[in-house]
Amino acid sequence: MPHHDSLRIHGLADLKPRRILLCQLRQIGDVVMLTPSIHMLKKRYPDAQIDVYTEKKCAPVLLNNPGLRHVWQLDKSLGFWADLAFYREVGKGPDGLGYDMIIDFQQLPRIRWMLMFAKCPVKLSTPPPWYNLAFYTHWAPGSGPYAAKCKAGVLMNALGIPWNNDPPRIHLSGDERARAEELLGQWGVTPGQTLVTVDATHRRATRCWPAGHYAELLRRVAQARPDVRFLLLYGPGELEVVRQVAAAADLGSAAILPGDMLSLREMAAMLERARLHVGNCSSPRHFAVAVGTPTLTLRGSTSSAWTYPGPGQEDVALGLPCQPCGENECSQGMACLRDLTPEMVLPRVFRLLEGREKPVLAGDDGDRCCT
Repeated sequence: MPHHDSLRIHGLADLKPRRILLCQLRQIGDVVMLTPSIHMLKKRYPDAQIDVYTEKKCAPVLLNNPGLRHVWQLDKSLGFWADLAFYREVGKGPDGLGYDMIIDFQQLPRIRWMLMFAKCPVKLSTPPPWYNLAFYTHWAPGSGPYAAKCKAGVLMNALGIPWNNDPPRIHLSGDERARAEELLGQWGVTPGQTLVTVDATHRRATRCWPAGHYAELLRRVAQARPDVRFLLLYGPGELEVVRQVAAAADLGSAAILPGDMLSLREMAAMLERARLHVGNCSSPRHFAVAVGTPTLTLRGSTSSAWTYPGPGQEDVALGLPCQPCGENECSQGMACLRDLTPEMVLPRVFRLLEGREKPVLAGDDGDRCCT
């Protein structure tokens, strides 16, 4: 815990930064959650040039974002000396003029190394522990409960930027949308059919609804809605789980299992095309929100803080006394997921599918996706 005041913002009220660097290295879903902060900063400082420092695997999330000048992509496979050279380069900025303000949302070692090289008058973060005090000039607490609002709380409390329930944003191009339609056509999806994306995987067992439950849910939806086509999403090392779901559901061409894993941008385009996304509490749900698609998330150990507080974005949980525990392991047989049956989830799926059109999320000013 910090041993100092949680608020140190002297001199920031009249700040007019020309160059701003935001630091959020990982994970992919957290970088999606960073995008409301980008939008908030651009609205407050429209003439500022805003850059992001993130990991290479997360950078595609920020492609085409009109609020950004540059995205620094950390390649973690480089050696120590190459890393040091990269940290120095980031600290100088792409134009060599440095930054007027750096905002660190994580306080990770690879960010602190960069801060050591950066000559910047304002290095802002959440209240640091004593061993990180030297790296920051200013700090302020986060907010909440929504995760993106918690992240943006530093801007709210330090810079006085209001929270207007800004949703995450992923900006797709026309070519990316056209490619999604091309792939769907190859998989036999016609314009008159209803696309539902399904994320049945998670690296943490306490956040993964059982594969058998997913198969039963898909089978029941298909019986009542023959027009629905299910696109099963998966990431590295997750193909076997998705194959189990597809085999158990036994829906033939109604369940689409891509032969090749979709890229992050392809997945975002598919999610935008979908009428509904159903899945675990992982990054695809945030992608869906960021392209305006309704979501239904099956919650186990996680809390509702990851659910965007807007129309069409829902989660379902048993509400056991132990929920949310936030743990990655469970000694109780993961009853929170095991006992959340497909019969309990099915009415929520039908209700979301029956909505006549996708909702326009609060804070959306029409620039969610740019071509």
